[in-house]
Amino acid sequence: METAQSMKNDIADQILEMPNAPLILQRVQESLAAEQEIRKHFYETVSEDQKVEFINGEIIIHSPIKKQHDDASGNLYILLKTFTIKRQLGYVAHEKVMVSLTRNDYEPDVCFFQKAIAKDFTEDQTLFPAPNFIAEVVSPGTKKRDYGIKYDDYQAHGIKEYWIISPKRQVIEKYVLDGEKYELVGTYDRQHSIESEAVEGFSIPVKAIFDEKIFLQTLAELL
Repeated sequence: METAQSMKNDIADQILEMPNAPLILQRVQESLAAEQEIRKHFYETVSEDQKVEFINGEIIIHSPIKKQHDDASGNLYILLKTFTIKRQLGYVAHEKVMVSLTRNDYEPDVCFFQKAIAKDFTEDQTLFPAPNFIAEVVSPGTKKRDYGIKYDDYQAHGIKEYWIISPKRQVIEKYVLDGEKYELVGTYDRQHSIESEAVEGFSIPVKAIFDEKIFLQTLAELL
């Protein structure tokens, strides 16, 4: 199966075979330059009370989330942060930390930065580099992006592990980088436990994300 890099090379080779390749390149450069002006305005106007992302030149303002979404992301965040702080593994962020990649800016539901990256963070920092782990809680409004542009972008930027959580189905899909491409390691339901590849030693029952009683039991064990 083709890797992301080989697909990029194929596209570049196709353009180079075209007699109007310089014109195509010029158009792309002009479009990206205009997009960066929009991105600059985005940085200047975005406020802390909004969940908003910048994706391929478009400013995406998210609608309020449902309780099941908030419960799932919040429970995972607390469990992962507790585990990480206790073992001094790095930094865990929730909802409002903006991850700034080459072209786009995202606010993942939960993300983890290993200590080697997090040690350089400042108290006033507002834009963050690619983390080692990201979890997104999928909803009807975000499903296309979670499985589309975000999946591709996280993969292209070497984010080692990506969980897609469905609060409706109460399952977690775990993707891990295999070379340059994500591999679906497994789909875990309430009968399973799930272990992280990027956060060494972090393993929880899937039910802990969706069930308050199991969440509290798991949290007590992590403490």
